Amino acid sequence: MAMEMKKLVLENTSPFQGLAELVADREGLFEKEGLIVEWADRHAGVDKSTQTDITDPKGLDPHVSHGKLFEEGKADMYNACEWGNYCRVQDTKVSSGRQVGRRAIVTYAGIVVRPESEVYTTQQLAGKLIGVPFYFGTHYLTLHLLEGFMPRDQIRLCKAGNGSKERYQSMMSGEVEATTLTEPYLSLAEKNGCRVICSAFYHGTEVASDKVDADTYAKFNRAVREAVKRINADKTKYLQYFIDCHKDEDPEIAGLTVADMTPSRIVVVDPAPIPDHELKATADWLKTWDMLTETDDHMDLVNVDVQVGGHAAAE
Repeated sequence: MAMEMKKLVLENTSPFQGLAELVADREGLFEKEGLIVEWADRHAGVDKSTQTDITDPKGLDPHVSHGKLFEEGKADMYNACEWGNYCRVQDTKVSSGRQVGRRAIVTYAGIVVRPESEVYTTQQLAGKLIGVPFYFGTHYLTLHLLEGFMPRDQIRLCKAGNGSKERYQSMMSGEVEATTLTEPYLSLAEKNGCRVICSAFYHGTEVASDKVDADTYAKFNRAVREAVKRINADKTKYLQYFIDCHKDEDPEIAGLTVADMTPSRIVVVDPAPIPDHELKATADWLKTWDMLTETDDHMDLVNVDVQVGGHAAAE
């Protein structure tokens, strides 16, 4: 008897935030679990320009890219940075839209300056204009990295594109003094003489509608867990995904080779529930930056039944 297949529409993703899902799709692991995955293009029509006059996320739409199609009912699930997804779930118009657990890849990103910059240490970024994509992982990572080195009122941010390509170009042109980059643009920047001033890893989470029940999410997670095993068995092989994703739109990335990249920056783990204490700590920290102000109970940001059931059944 043939397995009944279930279709899931996911917002498209890049390797730096969705490598395991991309591997699971390309290598037939979702299909093996009875899932047909379709990718919806969340990038269409998104303004990725740098706007140095926008210095605060207040009043901006957290669903400008991640969650955009989900909010329109055109996608069943998406993944993005954990901090941003807290804010997106708070503001969602999809009644069932909640986080259901952490994604597999633990993203690596760094704050970068061009070769001729006079900035050499994190402290020297005080008062300097840094381009970040508001409500995206590298925005929050920048806040975390900088607040350990300077008073908060010395952190000077402005709106930059939610693609590393656009932020890289803005930084190289001098429009901003620094920006945050993910792979493969972090490796490209280093190849071109830029300096990584500070860097760190960060988590992301999955947000799902009620179409994704615990059984469906377990199937999804089983496929992703197999992809994690394959990636960890040969990281160098899967570095090519980062180049292939951008090479057609950027000749500089097309000129990169796997040898230009650092395998230790690619960290994938089995997807898992968000630990309760980390959920609370993250929500509390976001509130200190005047975000997530309409959420009284951090547990409202998670579908506990799907998170618990979907991960337990995948083990």
